[in-house]
Amino acid sequence: MTNLIIDSGDTAWMLSSTLLVLMMLLPGLALFYGGLVRSKNLLSVMSQVLGVTAVVILTWVGWGYSLAFSGGGAIVGDWARAGFAGLDGSTAWAVGSNGKAIPELLFAAFQMTFAAITAALVVGATVERLRFGAMLAFAILFVTVVYAPIAHMVWASDGLIFKLGAIDFAGGTVVHINAGIAGLVATAFVGRRTGFLKEAMPPHNLALVLVGMGLLWVGWFGFNAGSALEASGLAAVAMVNTLVAPAAGVLAWMGIEAARSGKPSLLGGASGAIAGLVAVTPAAGVSGPLGSILLGAAAALACYAFIARWKHRLGLDDSLDVFGIHGLGGIVGSLGTAVAALPILGGHGGVDYGFAAQLGKQAAAVALAIGWSGVGSALCFLLVRSVMKLRHGEEAEREGLDLSDHGERAYNA
Repeated sequence: MTNLIIDSGDTAWMLSSTLLVLMMLLPGLALFYGGLVRSKNLLSVMSQVLGVTAVVILTWVGWGYSLAFSGGGAIVGDWARAGFAGLDGSTAWAVGSNGKAIPELLFAAFQMTFAAITAALVVGATVERLRFGAMLAFAILFVTVVYAPIAHMVWASDGLIFKLGAIDFAGGTVVHINAGIAGLVATAFVGRRTGFLKEAMPPHNLALVLVGMGLLWVGWFGFNAGSALEASGLAAVAMVNTLVAPAAGVLAWMGIEAARSGKPSLLGGASGAIAGLVAVTPAAGVSGPLGSILLGAAAALACYAFIARWKHRLGLDDSLDVFGIHGLGGIVGSLGTAVAALPILGGHGGVDYGFAAQLGKQAAAVALAIGWSGVGSALCFLLVRSVMKLRHGEEAEREGLDLSDHGERAYNA
């Protein structure tokens, strides 16, 4: 598009949204994951989130952004923007269809935070046993081999999934299904924690979990409403949906706990909020509030059922339920986007909206994301395993990765 004019209001909103998504990582995700592990692994988990954030930021500048958003074909971009070549603050990135724009450098920074949080989410699947160096090496390969191509396929105008017509407003496939499947692959390569299913492994600090969840929820407004790329009515739609879906998730998860055991838990409420946020992410720009409420509740119930009834039956040591909440919640949300867009639910599908056709497109996008992430993540772990050990020995794991990896303790009293 020619004659683009960089809009100061949209630029200010996107600067704020980028910082909100960064807050989801540091300290949001670090606190959320940190509270869920045993105290001897608190610093290890936080260090992995911090380290992954750092290496992904540099990888994104080096080549990740270019592979995701610069030219290319149906699968992946080219190398024209490697090293952020040509991005000096004056290059424009179009938003909307009226000639408005934001600096492309800002768009690249916003997308950088998405790449970082996707890789950092995978940390939760293998906490308390995967070595720090192995996680960082995986993150670099993951962004290159898995994340950048999926982002290109979904969001680039010439991408395979974009041309298919599937809807993913803010990352149901790119972020959540991607991270969930990568986490599932990670558990297969790394194995179970020492003592899994034999010893109690409760969260050591639920207060940290709630604080982390709260920061994630607030930051998610940058994630979802920021994906409008402008300060507009579309951003307001996404913002409202980001309020109501997790609220429904909280009540659905705590409600089923109360019905089954008589005691709704704070951990359940926090889990339900995240499930609702995950599910509404792909639909945030096309759903009405009613559709988002249904998505949030449906995702919470589906994730609860998997974690409570199937996770341990399958012997799956997905430590912090990366697949159980992000992967499964992303699948529910991505398929459910076709439902949430129905005009009868207040969705933005339009009077000629074809539900069956859209559901087929959503299913195809989900299948492509699962396949690419599964195969690509396995390749990444194979490469990492060929050059370094993935985990410490049993004694070091029982001592805790805070000491084994970092030589320090979270609590010294």
